[in-house]
Amino acid sequence: MNPPAKRTLITIVLLTVAVSGCRRPSTPAPPSPTPISPQSTLSHPEGGTTVVTETKYFTGSIGSSLDLQMKLVKTGDQLTGSYFYQRIGTRINLRGTLDKDGNVTLEEFDPAGKQTGIFKGLWQVDKTDGMIKIAGNWSKPPGDKAADKKTAFSIHEEPIYLSGDADLITKQIKESQKKLVYEISAQYPQINGTSNPNFEKFNQAVRAPVLKTVAEFKKTMAATLEEEPPPADSMHSDLTISYEIGLAQDDLVSVLFFVSSYYQGAAHPLSNSEVVNFDLKNGKVLKLSDLFKPGTKYLPALSTYCVADLKKQSKDKQGLLDDNSINSGAAPGAKNYKSWTIRRNGVGIEFDAYQVGPYAAGAQSVVVPYSNLKELINPEGPIGQFAK
Repeated sequence: MNPPAKRTLITIVLLTVAVSGCRRPSTPAPPSPTPISPQSTLSHPEGGTTVVTETKYFTGSIGSSLDLQMKLVKTGDQLTGSYFYQRIGTRINLRGTLDKDGNVTLEEFDPAGKQTGIFKGLWQVDKTDGMIKIAGNWSKPPGDKAADKKTAFSIHEEPIYLSGDADLITKQIKESQKKLVYEISAQYPQINGTSNPNFEKFNQAVRAPVLKTVAEFKKTMAATLEEEPPPADSMHSDLTISYEIGLAQDDLVSVLFFVSSYYQGAAHPLSNSEVVNFDLKNGKVLKLSDLFKPGTKYLPALSTYCVADLKKQSKDKQGLLDDNSINSGAAPGAKNYKSWTIRRNGVGIEFDAYQVGPYAAGAQSVVVPYSNLKELINPEGPIGQFAK
């Protein structure tokens, strides 16, 4: 993960924060749910109806806070779990219900068991990706003098399906150096709660390139600033690394990184995407070719779909993308398909800014459905399950 061209940093703070609400609170009040697989069945001892239990992970916002992470365990119409703000990291326990009309009520409690707030919203399936979204209002609990004041919240399910005690957490690097006028904010995922050595291999595979990018940014910034210190009133330089999970389950994790850097005096930021697709079963980083049968022409198949989809996107965006750039940037060459992820509904392809259009068009994404690749996918490979 090589940062564009400049950067440096000095004070470094490493924060371990549970992402998507993955960790159990240490002192639950109400009790924190026992870690379970994403979907399991619970049989009543008297032989009654079996209840399906599901664990779901969400990310979103309350008001202007954009880093809300929530984990909910749904058993019938009962909900339990916790949430936190990533910049803070303190877990807040949740307990509530989901009725037949999709109305969600979640009461929140502090570690001492005192109710501190209440979420009321609507549980819906997002038509764009089939994931759950919940939107509504948060307020102080009934009886509080500020209970009438409401703050809007919105959260969206993430494709995380880890079982057992495995937790997906975020590690965050925050650095700022006023004298050198720069800031760094970098995040990367880690899996905790398991002794499986392959999970630690994954941790190293995603941690190493992020730390390398940060180190190179700092080195470049130091060298640049030695030559010519920035004016006191100049815009600061910065490096930002964020990520999203394409899919996380017991046998594989697919991570897409977004890297953005700005250097004082530049016309605009530089940005690119990078990926880590990891086979947890065999403890190795996946190559795109690992998804397909040996000898198959998967790049032309990906290219045909992506070119057609990008041209359709261009029409929807008043022609911001041009056909020549699309034909070149999405041609069937390995360099054009270096940023790919495994998703629930297909193979995701990320095209960086400039690759298929002008800088103003930004990055472009295409998801190639598994149904379009069915004859090419290796049935014994990491995505064989999706081609059946």
